[in-house]
Amino acid sequence: MDEKENVTMDEKAGIDTEQELSEEPQAPEAAEEPEEAEETIEQQYAALNDRYLRLMAEYENYRKRSTKERTEIYPQATAAAVEKFLPVLDNIERAAAFERQTEEFAKGFDMICQGFGQVLKNLGVEVIGEAGEVFNPDLHNAVMKIEDPELGENVISMVLQKGYKIGDRVIRYAMVQTAN
Repeated sequence: MDEKENVTMDEKAGIDTEQELSEEPQAPEAAEEPEEAEETIEQQYAALNDRYLRLMAEYENYRKRSTKERTEIYPQATAAAVEKFLPVLDNIERAAAFERQTEEFAKGFDMICQGFGQVLKNLGVEVIGEAGEVFNPDLHNAVMKIEDPELGENVISMVLQKGYKIGDRVIRYAMVQTAN
């Protein structure tokens, strides 16, 4: 009974045991010649290595670009924020120029101006455009010109609106009057 069960199971599995035993194992199909296989492997290696090197170069460029963008974004954001506050500072300075009613009020106004100036200084903002400086078209915007023999040529005689810069970046050009 055991033999019948085994045969039956073999038959169910579709195995012909006699045929398997009589067949000799066959050699795998003829492989490529060793030289051709070696060339194929070398080509695959070269292609993968090239791909790897390109990927590494691309990553290095990405890293440098990201670092550069991060270092540039802070001054840009600071300059954009400061630019929005400059009209307020101008109005405070204009108000401070008028005669004040009491000494305490004048002192408070001066403290506000000094505090605002200190905040700008801490952010790295510099004031540009002072009377007596030489006119520089990269920093100043000349809107008027006068003839004054006491001042030299292309000298700022009056500042109509202060200019500001952070490092080499001009936030607002100084509006000035030049002489001669």
